[in-house]
This record gives sequence, C-alpha cells and structure tokens, in this order.
Amino acid sequence: MPTRFDTILTDSLIEKFTSSGDWKNQTLLDHLEHWSAQRPDAIVTRDPYGAHTYAELSSDVETCARALVDLGVEPGDVVGIQLPNWYEWLVIHLGAIKAGAVTNGLIPIYRDREIGYMAKKASVSVLFVPNRFRKFDYPDMVDRLRPNLPELQHTIVLDAPGDEAFAGRDGFEKWADFLSRGERDSASDGSRSAASAIESIDWDERRPDPNDVGLILFTSGTTGNPKGVMHTHNNVLAASLPWPDHLGLDEESVIHMASTFGHLTGYMYGVCLPLLIGGSGVFQDVWNGEEFARLVADHGIQHTSGATPFLHDLLEVAKTTQHDLSSLKHFCCMGAPIPRVMVNEARTLLPELNVFGGWGQTECGLVTMTAPGDSEEKVTSTDGRALGSMKVRVVDPLGEPVAAGVEGKVQVTGPFLFVGYLDEPEQTADAFDGEWLDTGDLAEKDEEGFIRIAGRSKDIIIRGGENIPVAYIENVLYEHPAVSQVAVVAVPHPRLQEIACAVVTLNEGHSLSMDELREFFDTKGVAKNYWPEALQCLDEFPRTPSGKIQKFKLREEVATEHVS
Repeated sequence: MPTRFDTILTDSLIEKFTSSGDWKNQTLLDHLEHWSAQRPDAIVTRDPYGAHTYAELSSDVETCARALVDLGVEPGDVVGIQLPNWYEWLVIHLGAIKAGAVTNGLIPIYRDREIGYMAKKASVSVLFVPNRFRKFDYPDMVDRLRPNLPELQHTIVLDAPGDEAFAGRDGFEKWADFLSRGERDSASDGSRSAASAIESIDWDERRPDPNDVGLILFTSGTTGNPKGVMHTHNNVLAASLPWPDHLGLDEESVIHMASTFGHLTGYMYGVCLPLLIGGSGVFQDVWNGEEFARLVADHGIQHTSGATPFLHDLLEVAKTTQHDLSSLKHFCCMGAPIPRVMVNEARTLLPELNVFGGWGQTECGLVTMTAPGDSEEKVTSTDGRALGSMKVRVVDPLGEPVAAGVEGKVQVTGPFLFVGYLDEPEQTADAFDGEWLDTGDLAEKDEEGFIRIAGRSKDIIIRGGENIPVAYIENVLYEHPAVSQVAVVAVPHPRLQEIACAVVTLNEGHSLSMDELREFFDTKGVAKNYWPEALQCLDEFPRTPSGKIQKFKLREEVATEHVS
C-alpha cells in the first residue's frame, strides 16, 4: 500500500488480532467469491430498480474492476462513491477492491463544501455520482469543484431509472460507456481491442492485503474540518462479524438498509453483512415508512438497522397498513436513545419484533449493543454492552477507571478500531490514550457491563441519528455579513430527537430571518441536513468569567422558547 496512508497499524496488532481470530484475513471480495460459488442463483440485492444474483454481482464486479484498470487506476488509488443505496454502489466498491483501490464513501446529501474538502483530502482520482438525485445536479457540482480537485481524473455519471438521463458532456463519462471498457468483447476506436489491452491483468498482484487501508469515511467535523477515518479490510469486517451469531443470521436472512452506504452503519450492515452471511440485502435509496412496510411484506425482511425516526415512522405505518409485517424480527436502533414508549408500542403493534439499540462511532464501528432477550430496562435506558472482543471502560479526567455507576469518559479498544486519520498523525495521536481510543463521549457503566451514554464532550448535535458538526456550521455562519457572534445548540424535537438552532448576535444595522438563513446555506453549498432549523437572535450571550459562551444556558433558554 502506498506510503501516503500513514497508519498506526503495527506487526504486534496484526499478530494479536489474527491469532485471536478477530481478523479473518479476508476482504469483502473473498466473501463474494465464496458465496458466488456456493449460491450463484440466490438473490444478493434488491434496490428500487431491480434484483441481482450472486453470479450477476460477481460478473459485474469483474467488469467494473477491468474498467477501472483501463482508466489507469493503480493499487492504492482512491475511488470516490457518492451514490444512493443502489446496486452499483456494491459493484463499484467490490470492483475497486479487485483493482487494489481504496473506496472513499461520500454521502449523497453532501454538497460543494463537503465534497470539495473530502475529495481533495482523499486525493480521489475517480468519482462516481448520479446525474440527478432528489432534484440535485451532481455533474454541475463536479464542474464547480473541478479546479480545486487536481487529482480527479475521471467522473462517471449514473442515471436513476425513470429520471432525466445524462446527456453527456466534457469531463464526464456515462456509466454504460465506463462498463464497456471492461467488457471482454468490447473494442476501442479500432486501434486495439480494449479487452485485450487489459486481458493480462495480474489480479493476484493487485489483490490488497487484508491489513491494507480499504475504506475512508469522513467524520462530521466536530472540531473544524472533517477527518478522514481509515479502515483496513480486516478491522471493518471484524465489526460486522459478531452480528450473525448475536442475532441468529444466516444465508436465509433478508436484511434491509435505508441508511446511506456512505455512513459506517449503512456500509457495515447494508453492504457487508449480507455478503458475510450469504444472505440477501434489500435497499432503499430514500426512506419512506410505507414503502418499507411494502418491502417487508414483499420480500420477507427480517432485520433492519436505523435511527430512532425510522422506528417512529414504522410504528406510525404499522397502525394503519394492510401489509404483513410479521417477518420483521429485529430493529437495531442506533444514533439516539430509544424512548421507552416506542419499545412498548412496538411490542403491541408488532409482537414479533425485537427492538434494541447500540452505540458506536465512525472510528470504531458499533461497539456496544443490547440484544433480543435483554430486559426492557436495559433496552430503553442503556446503550448495551461490548460486542465481540471489544473492550469499553469509563475513566476519570486522569485516565483512571471509575467505579460502576460513576460518570466518566468513554474509552474503547479492540479489533474494530480504525487505523488513523488520513494525513493527520497528530490528531490520531491525540485521540488515543495508549491502546484506548478516547471517544469524546461521557457515560456510566453498570455492574453487568452495560453503558449509559450521559452526554457528549465533543460539541455535536445528533439529528435523527445523524451527526451535525457544530463547529463546522458555526464557521459557515460566521461568514454571513449580518452575524457578529454564533453558537449552534440542540433543541428537542418530537420525531428527530434534536435539531440545530442557530443562536446569533448581529452586527449593528443588520437583521436576519429564517428564510435568509436558508438561502445563505444554500448559496454556501452546505448539505441541507446540516442547516439550522431554528434561529434566535440575542443582544448578548451568557458567558463565563473567562469570556466563554455558556452553551448550557443557551440550550435551556432556546429549549424553553423554541416553537417547532
């Protein structure tokens, strides 16, 4: 792997987790090859536009890998995927693995500001985008960003069936044309056979070592710019491996995913989990509770993972739907505490369904989880206990473990941990206390090992299970000519748990409305999910004697005065 991936992985860590069996020394491609041989005609995926078998996926992956090689992709190059939850996401990611490349998963809601930073930071050389998705024009965005993305050599555009087709223009290549580069019987402009030019690819030479970096996902930038979290094939798959035994999943399991594959949750339990067990994945590119109910009835979905609002929507649909939801056995609720009322409601409306929760981060996957069979008190008031070989401890400000029931900082260690922040060795070093990752969260741990997340020492808002990067949004707000000072705080929301409220003081002679604020964030190219959904203008902020803004007082005031 190229030296630009400066990681904290050591020979001793490799030996430790290999000998323990936590690292299987396989890539996701190995699992595809296994199940393609065992179950070639079984359905591996269903997305909104069709179903595909293991044999079809295997064939399409090879075609994609050959096309990437034809584009000039070398081992260690970074391929960016900013696509919804479509079948092609899997094809591209697995094709990149086969070609020896690294995948940078990019969330579809990201816009100019986020993609401009992330694609440049990761040195993305090939980028895959939709033509349009949810009325946004991605090629136009790439054109705006291209002058600041010197490493970007190729942009491949995919159409959403039924939507406006990409007409093609300079600097872009249609998906069908891209695939033709890798088809064995394709030909170029007559000077050579495109297939024969790449016929002699040494796939074994390109095949990545499972301890190579294989995935880069960006955090939401809690203290400034987002950080590129580097995962190896071994450590990211290790985070998915406990699930089959934990939940009783096998090759007959049908697993649903609506969370974007550009998040670690969507990636591990939408992309990876079905392939690990030889099961079937059912994907939604846009969440809709009624559509989910239809998918459950049509395909016998047994397991899904999502944020609390997804569970809320499912329960609302369950009150009136005529669809048969009896196959649904598991709902793993992540990203926010599960209100007890929802657990009780689920038991009434969907008696076959087990609702349980978990906690984790981009840096370490899902570390803790409750499980079917845990008591209602544990499910609704804790974030579970450590999965697999992961270890969790709660420590005081000096790094010493505290007694059960005492609040402190959450630290984790084990085989799921990432291997560093991309090109940020100092931030990587600061994140660790010896072998322990300091998560920035506060919690208490009970005698049975269940943790209760009490708060976040990092300044972040969780909106419907999605992190809103407070420092990043505040920096954008400071660019507004009317704004003098800024603090972004959480306010309660009945469905999303929290939303962001922009609390500002204004420059003399200026005013600011909610509509003007929305227009400003739109012109700045900020992802819409990050926009503040409430605004409060103050004459001055409450401060400490040293001059720091007292955000806890702002939260109390805003929570009292905010009207949804």
